[in-house]
This record gives sequence, structure tokens and C-alpha cells, in this order.
Amino acid sequence: MNDNYKNWPLWEVFIRSKAGIAHKHVGSLHAADAEMAIENARDVYTRRQEGESIWVVESSNITASNPEESESLYEPAKDKVYRHPTFYDLPDEVKHM
Repeated sequence: MNDNYKNWPLWEVFIRSKAGIAHKHVGSLHAADAEMAIENARDVYTRRQEGESIWVVESSNITASNPEESESLYEPAKDKVYRHPTFYDLPDEVKHM
């Protein structure tokens, strides 16, 4: 392997194990492009064929909030009690909510 792989972008890998379940972040890897990232993710993160779907996202395309600013980020939601599920009365017929 040559030294060019050191310049490959970092990709974040998300796997969905079964239909109807959300994708979960499973790790990161370096790859030259998205196609290679998916192939490498398949080889590294789904060895036992447990995955149904693979997402790869170039790490540089992810924007995250700052954990130190979480209080001010979520502060406006505290005024919206109607969004909390306990605000609503559910009929007895609704069993699994």
C-alpha cells in the first residue's frame, strides 16, 4: 500500500441491522471515495452479514453543536410543555404508546 491512503478523507459509518430499526454509528474509516467507504465498511463492520443498510458520511460534512452550549441551545424548548407526551390524555384503547 502506498502513502496516498494517509491523505484519504475520514468517513463516519452508520449501520442498520434490520428493517425498521434506525441506523447506528459504528465507527470511522479512511477511504478514497464513498463507494470505497461503503465496501470497506461492509468488510469491517458487518463481518457476520448482520447489516441491512450502510450509510457513510464524510466526517468533514458533519456539523455538531457544542456540548458546552447545550443549555442555551435547548432552553427555548422548556417553554413548550405541550410537546411533552404527558400533556395529552390517551384513550384506553391506545395500549402501546
